[in-house]
Amino acid sequence: MSNNNTKPEEKGFFEKVKETIEHLWDDTKDNAEELKDKAGDTIDHLKDKVASKKPAVSKKASTAKASVAHKASATAAKAKTVAANVKSKAATVAKEVKEKAKTEATVAKKAVADTKAKATAKAKPAIAAAKKDVASAKKSVAAKATAVKKKATAK
Repeated sequence: MSNNNTKPEEKGFFEKVKETIEHLWDDTKDNAEELKDKAGDTIDHLKDKVASKKPAVSKKASTAKASVAHKASATAAKAKTVAANVKSKAATVAKEVKEKAKTEATVAKKAVADTKAKATAKAKPAIAAAKKDVASAKKSVAAKATAVKKKATAK
């Protein structure tokens, strides 16, 4: 028996992709050369047209320059006024925000102080009761300790 395969070898995925890319690249190169030639012809044609119309363009250019300069200065003036308006509005808004923050901070401080005062008031009776309990506990512990000492010395 022979180990040779009788079927033709199938191309792998990457080989097929490689061939497709080569095919596309060749077409792209051809198209690029054609476009380059067409662009060169178009540029030459346009240069000829512009050369024949140059004097008329220079006259129009001087009037266009003047109108552009006038429009640019008018636009610059408008931009400056708009910028000034925006700055003044921003300043007033910033002041309002600062004032609002200050009032909210004072309200919050008052709320904290009120809460602290309420907590202290509620805690005072409990603290006093705890102090009494501690004092009585100390007294009873001291009394028991002295009783234990007396018993220990008596024995």
